Amino acid sequence: MARINLILLALLTACALGLVTSQHKARKLFAALEREQEQTKLLDVEWGQLQLEQSTWAMHARVEKIARSRLQMSVPDARRTQVVIRAAAEAAR
Repeated sequence: MARINLILLALLTACALGLVTSQHKARKLFAALEREQEQTKLLDVEWGQLQLEQSTWAMHARVEKIARSRLQMSVPDARRTQVVIRAAAEAAR
């Protein structure tokens, strides 16, 4: 009888250690998940800010201003502009 009690005690101890280990691992994983979710939120905010910045940098008026000032570009004269219609271009082939 004492032998069975010792075996059961060892089995109970092993199960208790397994439970404690699994709970500790679950808590560590949950903490890691919380950190990753926080990082995701920060990256979402940064993504929104970058999209706003990109739309600001690509505004037509800004691009035109830079083209005129830095590159000395200008709108071509209407007499030098020729409009090509796709249907006419395909017929010319």
